[in-house]
Amino acid sequence: MIDSKKILITGGGGFLGSVMAPMFLHVGHSVTVLDNFLYRQTSLAGVCHHPRFDLIEGDARSEATMKPLLKDADIIIPLAALVGAPLCDKDPIAATSTNLDAVKMMLGMLGKEQWVVLPNTNSGYGIGAGDAECTEETPLNPISLYGRDKVAAEACALERENALSFRLATVFGMSPRPRIDLLVNDFVHRAVTDRTVVLFESHFKRNYIHVRDVARAFLHAFENFEAMKGGPYNVGLSDANLSKLELCQKIKTHVPDFTYLEAPIGEDPDKRDYIVSNEKIEATGFSPKYSLDDGIQELIKGYRMLRNTLYSNI
Repeated sequence: MIDSKKILITGGGGFLGSVMAPMFLHVGHSVTVLDNFLYRQTSLAGVCHHPRFDLIEGDARSEATMKPLLKDADIIIPLAALVGAPLCDKDPIAATSTNLDAVKMMLGMLGKEQWVVLPNTNSGYGIGAGDAECTEETPLNPISLYGRDKVAAEACALERENALSFRLATVFGMSPRPRIDLLVNDFVHRAVTDRTVVLFESHFKRNYIHVRDVARAFLHAFENFEAMKGGPYNVGLSDANLSKLELCQKIKTHVPDFTYLEAPIGEDPDKRDYIVSNEKIEATGFSPKYSLDDGIQELIKGYRMLRNTLYSNI
């Protein structure tokens, strides 16, 4: 166990940060979260009692807000982001100012000794080469504004000595700040509530990782930072490079009356299609604990209490 660190998480009230913060506190670190609470979430209510936790409402794009917070931080995790291609395309100015410009500003205010562990996405691989696995050496080919900005932010971060990045697979699982729109979470939600889904371009493949394993990967980086710093790492389940069709087949083993249909025409607006190698981070001693089946089972339980029916009449 490394000595207790002071960790700053921007955007820490979101899907990932709401799992990270309690986990980091549990092992002895101090955590400060900066978030604008855009979605009016209360996901960190359970840790507000903790003496090593602090919470700031503010914008990661504000130099005046960031400067005093960075001064006291040993480790910075810039989670604040507009996540996903559709959301970024809806407001491209806000997307780039948050996903890229705010990271560049933050990097410019850091001392050399401070650590940066950057959350990135493996959507930067864009469209892969068939059955060839994408490694950290594979040329990046982002096909969305979201992917391009995240790739550029990673390049800026890795120019400094004390930084590394995690190219995260598509994350799944329950969090105090749920995300129904992520692919596994979305398909399980449809299986539980609608019992059906229509697949466009069902052969497109992705890699997947549980939200709690993402938090564990960051803890692993803290413990092994000197050996790991300086490069990117894919973080995903090596046994879960699955097509959308294969994902539905797995979900059906847990929800037997789930029906999935392959559309003969039409396109998926999200054209990402790749398989990923996670050997680099596995070689450092990290291995995921939570399988895709584990995640599906917990999502089924979670959706028994979570009802996305704000504008429904029934």
